[in-house]
Amino acid sequence: MATREKDIIKECCPTFHPKKWDDKTFTWKNKHFVKASVPALFHRPSKKMISKKITKIFELVEASRKMNEDKEAVLLLFNDPHPFRSDMYLSVTDGVPEANNVTISGTFMAKVFDGSFKDIPTFFKEMDDHLLRQDKKAKDYYVHYAYCPKCAEEKGHNYMVFFAEV
Repeated sequence: MATREKDIIKECCPTFHPKKWDDKTFTWKNKHFVKASVPALFHRPSKKMISKKITKIFELVEASRKMNEDKEAVLLLFNDPHPFRSDMYLSVTDGVPEANNVTISGTFMAKVFDGSFKDIPTFFKEMDDHLLRQDKKAKDYYVHYAYCPKCAEEKGHNYMVFFAEV
């Protein structure tokens, strides 16, 4: 097997290209997602529960063959509607049997940040300031983490895409 093929097989998270997402506006009309929720403590979700839920929804989606073949286009969004619950949304091409299927519609302004999880409150402030300069205000936020913790450490970046519904 060629070295490149081995690299592709071993790759956990696809290489993230910030320019594809940074300072872009996306309009979604009934974009399909599978939703899962995990308990949180003051907006800090349980890492163990996140791992279990992500594994479960990925297995359901892969078994149904509803995962986008372009792995760079797959989004796993996090939304914290409550201090004691976090919601996760995995983008899919269509409804998935036995899953909590939802659609999201709206206009979303995206901005890429690179940093530690402890910097997230600062990133929210920066995003709010960015929107304010454009006379916009976020109705809600979804955050996509480009890499799992292991890949972020290996690649030396912890990219996050903030999607602000405007």
